[in-house]
Amino acid sequence: MAELKGTGVAIITPFTKSKSVDFDALGNLIEFLINGGVDYIVTLGTTGETPVLKKEEKRDVINYTVEKINNRLPVVVGIGGNDTSAVVDEINQLPIDAAVAILSASPYYNKPSQEGIYQHYELIAKVSPKPILLYNVPARTGRSMSVSTVLRLANEVSNIIGIKEASGDMIQCLDILRKKPSDFLVVSGDDDLALPQLAAGMDGVISVAANAFPIQFSQLVNLCLNQDFQSARKINNSITDAYRLMFEENNPAGIKAFLYEMGLIQNELRLPLVSVSSSLQERINQFVKKNML
Repeated sequence: MAELKGTGVAIITPFTKSKSVDFDALGNLIEFLINGGVDYIVTLGTTGETPVLKKEEKRDVINYTVEKINNRLPVVVGIGGNDTSAVVDEINQLPIDAAVAILSASPYYNKPSQEGIYQHYELIAKVSPKPILLYNVPARTGRSMSVSTVLRLANEVSNIIGIKEASGDMIQCLDILRKKPSDFLVVSGDDDLALPQLAAGMDGVISVAANAFPIQFSQLVNLCLNQDFQSARKINNSITDAYRLMFEENNPAGIKAFLYEMGLIQNELRLPLVSVSSSLQERINQFVKKNML
């Protein structure tokens, strides 16, 4: 799917001081990302704190995001979970008509076998009216999708069009790239590994860092896709320290701290997540002052 190549942004969900969804801030952030040159937006991903959003809030966030973007960029909706039937229900109930695809993380906590992961995705893909992007993120789910499971789904389930690979395992990524069908999309889910993964042949990135660095990250990705890795390295080197600060304690607490220092959102999360420590916040403040303002 060509429209999902390049830079996708796993957009945060801003909250007000009273912990309600801050739609004004969400609108401002969407405009910031569009003006920054990103290629598409992923709403309701893990970075959007979906585990603590009510179903009505998810519906409102999707509707607002689609209306605000107004066909200027493709929208991908995150719908995943560890109860397959509940994921099916959400696919049927959430307003996804305007979405180009669904990003669905593999089941967390249950630690299913590879056969269980396969059957989970097979059923989701069967009922979904939209194409499915697999999402392998074992640091959060507790179980990595094997290369053989990814390839089996890629070859046997027509409605599965690609994968966001966030295992951090370069050997696994290289094996998928080497053996996948030619039209199967592979995008990076690790900002700090994006450059080498793009050099290895990935089609783009679904980025957390691009919430704060849309111009830089979009340029980095485009340079890599055009084989200009020397120029891409210069950009990557300029924001490598930001990656480390961003993910030092928690995602999305780190990226929210950056966006707060940039004046785009309130620095609010919902429990069990909390804002970054005061010492990390100060280091992020210093980075923003030195490099971004």
